[in-house]
Amino acid sequence: MARFGTRTSALIKKVLVLSLPTLFFVYHIPYSIRFLEGLIPMGKCELSHADMKLDNAGDKGLNFGLNQNYLSSQSRTDVQTCTYWGAPIIWDGMFNPDVYDRTHTKDHTSVALTVFAVGRYLDVYLKDFLISAELHFMVGFPVTYYVFTDVPEKIPALKLASGRELKFMPVKRHSRWQDISMMRMKSIRDAIDSYIQHNHQYVFCMDVDQVFRGRFGTEALGDSVALLHAHYYHRFRRMWTYDRNPKSQAYMADSQGDFYYHAAVFGGSWQSVKQITDTCYRTIMEDKKNPVEALWHDESHLNKYFWKHKPSKVLSPEYCWDTSIGYRSDIHIARLLWQKKLSDRLRGTGS
Repeated sequence: MARFGTRTSALIKKVLVLSLPTLFFVYHIPYSIRFLEGLIPMGKCELSHADMKLDNAGDKGLNFGLNQNYLSSQSRTDVQTCTYWGAPIIWDGMFNPDVYDRTHTKDHTSVALTVFAVGRYLDVYLKDFLISAELHFMVGFPVTYYVFTDVPEKIPALKLASGRELKFMPVKRHSRWQDISMMRMKSIRDAIDSYIQHNHQYVFCMDVDQVFRGRFGTEALGDSVALLHAHYYHRFRRMWTYDRNPKSQAYMADSQGDFYYHAAVFGGSWQSVKQITDTCYRTIMEDKKNPVEALWHDESHLNKYFWKHKPSKVLSPEYCWDTSIGYRSDIHIARLLWQKKLSDRLRGTGS
C-alpha cells in the first residue's frame, strides 16, 4: 500500500513537472501575441505639410516628421502621423500644448463632454471618471459634463473648477446593455439640439468606464475626431472586426475601411457630432426594422460612418489605452485608461 502511494506521488510530480511549461506557455499566449502585434509596422505619413487638411489653428505647428532636415527631439518617425486624406494622427511628441491652449483661449473655446452612467455603471465608474476629468480633460477651459443617467439622485456631488459644470440628462432604462449603447446616439443628438449647440463649439462623447491619467487637451479638438482602437492599430486589415453581415447598414466589405475606430471616444464640432449621431441612429433604427443587429452595435455603425465621412483628426491609442495589452514602445503616455470590467452583470441595467 505504501509502495502504491509512493508510485502515485511520483507520477503526480512527474505530470506536474511536464505540465508546468505548457501551462506557462498557454497562460502567456495572449501577451505574446499582443507583443508580436506591436512589431507589425504602421503605415507612414506620405503627404507634405502643405497637403494636410488642418481645421484646428494649433495644428499648423504639428511636427509630422516629414522632412529629415526638420526632425527634432519632438518628431515621431516610429508611427503613422497622418492619413492619406490629410488628417493628422495625434501622438505625444508631435505638438506643443501651449500653442494649442493659447489659440483656444483666444477663441473662447468651450467643450461639452457627454457620458452615459446607467444603472450600476454610475455607482462603479462615474465618480472616478469625473474626478480624473477635472485633473486632465481640457484643463483651464469651460467644460460642461452632460451625464445621461436613469438615477440622477445618485450623481456624486463634486466641487468643480471655475467655469465647469455638470448637468444630468434623464434617459430611459433598457433591459439590454446593447440597447443602451445604441440608443445613446439619439440621446446625444437630442442634447445637441436642446442645449449643446447654444453653449459649446465642441463635443466629446465618451464611455464612463475609463479614467484620465494624462493631458487630454485642446490638441484633440477638431471638426470631426475619431480614435484608433488600442487593440487594432497594429493589426492587419483582415483582422479588423467590422460588421460583415450584408443585411446590416453597418456592413463593410473586406476591401473597405481605413482604420478600426473605438466608439469609447469620438467628437468634433457640435455640427459634426450631430451629423455623426443622427446618421448612426438612423442606420441603427433601419437595422431594427429588418431585424438585424450589427456585430459591435453603435461602434460598427460609427466605423461605417467614418469610412464614408473621413474624420478631420484621428487620435492615437494613447487617448484611450488598455494596460492589458502590455508594453508598446510607441505609447509614450497613456492619457485615458480603460477601467477594469468588474463583472458582466453590470451590463444588466437593473442590477
